[in-house]
Order: sequence, then C-alpha cells, then structure tokens
Amino acid sequence: MPSNRREFVKASLTGAMAAAALSPRTGQAQDAAAHPLIDGLPVLDYGRSFVRGTAPFNNVRFWVESRTILFSGDQKYECLQFGSCKSENTFAEKDLFARDNYDFLPILGDDDQWLIFRRKNRITPEYRSLKREVWGPAERKLKYGRDVQVLDSFAAIRDATAEGVPLVSRTELTDEASGRRAIIEAPVKTMNIQPEKELYQIDSGPVAYPRLAETFELPIDTLQLAFIAFNAPNFADFVIEQPDPIIEDGVEKTKVFHYSQPFSVSAKNSLLAVRD
Repeated sequence: MPSNRREFVKASLTGAMAAAALSPRTGQAQDAAAHPLIDGLPVLDYGRSFVRGTAPFNNVRFWVESRTILFSGDQKYECLQFGSCKSENTFAEKDLFARDNYDFLPILGDDDQWLIFRRKNRITPEYRSLKREVWGPAERKLKYGRDVQVLDSFAAIRDATAEGVPLVSRTELTDEASGRRAIIEAPVKTMNIQPEKELYQIDSGPVAYPRLAETFELPIDTLQLAFIAFNAPNFADFVIEQPDPIIEDGVEKTKVFHYSQPFSVSAKNSLLAVRD
C-alpha cells in the first residue's frame, strides 16, 4: 500500500462501469439537480437518507452511512454503504439474534449489485459476498443538503464544529496515468480542534475504500471497509479491515478481521457544513 503522502493511488476499473453508469433510480426522494452542487455533485443529508427493500418477505430499510463514487471517463458509478447491524433471526417468535452472531454490513451499487460483509469472531470465507437484488429492487430514499457551506478556512471549520452543524467530508483519489478517480463522501463522526495552533483532524468510518490499483469484473467489488483521517487538504490516511494476526509470546495464535496497517495517500479533501 502507498506510504508517501504525495503518491497517487493507482487506478484500474473495468468496462463494466459503463454498463452500470449512474442513472435515475426508483423512489428517489428528491431531485438532486435541484440542490447545490459541490464539484458537480449534490451533498447527501446523511441524517435522512435511506434505501428500502421491496421484497414481500422483508421491506428492510438501511440507513446510508457513506457513499463512494467511482469515475471512469464520463461514466460514474455510485455505491451506498449502510450502517452495520447484527445477524438476526428476522421476524422469529423468540431468539431474535443468531447464535453464531456477526456484524452485517451491506453496500449497494447503482446496478442493484450488493456487496455484503459478514464479520464473525474468526476468519471465514463468508466475510464478503456479491449478490443481486437481495431484498428485491432497491428503492432509494435519498435527501440532499439545500444549504451547504464549503469550509475553506480553519475559522470556518472551527466555528461550524462549535455550532454543532452536521459536517460532511469528501476525499477525492485520482490516478495520474488514466485520469480515473473516486470520491469518498461521509458524515464527520469525530472532529478534533486545536484552537491555538489552528489545527483540525477528522476521524470517521467505516467508509468504502476503492482498491483502484486492481481490476475487478464488477465495480463494486473494488471496495473494502476502512476508516479515514485527515487534517490537511492534500492527503488522507486509512486503515483497512483485513485479516490481522493475534500474536502471543512471538507466536501467531489466530487471525481476526481488524482495521490495521495504516497508510497514507495523496488526496483532495474538503469539508462541508450541511445546515439544511
């Protein structure tokens, strides 16, 4: 993984993205074009954005926790990452949580392709799986900010943080060779402020981090779960969820999924205040 803050992530996306290009979706709650565009994109209101399943067996509703948009030429492919829950015996009369319990986190692509993470207390082959229309055609209930402020100075960041305004971060990763890029957008969950030195630092996750250096048949398969931190406009640091060894007395006892092996990449970061 890149270690130098000035290295760009190397991207390689397949032609599959063109077939899954972003298009109007069923159940869109608001017209994104009617809302302010920041760098050509509306900003999600993360407190009020959801996706609902339409299958008769379960009209499940997921809360949108972050989104990652993959760009290749004039094509774009949007992935919505949802809040994690626990494995359930859904609609059972008793014992509502599964005995062999695990964290359950889904991501939905523009083409209704799902990437599902099942994190147990041990390494299992079911950790990630790809499926289509798991809960029927997805109905997107997305809302966008109507009063969005770009926080382009420390004073603006400090004041919006102190006011308790919802903050959203954007991190753009670009491949210099091909011009392909990705934007990771997420609500800022933790913001650190050092007033005297005029320093800030965000720490948020999980987000969907794209492995742009690798080629996959399906665009959504590029994604890994990660946490992001940055305190400057030109680089971002990540930790990726991956198999991590448990070492005792110099001996590897087992492996578990854990956010580990921090690395840094060149990026274009921005912070936004969503006031309405």
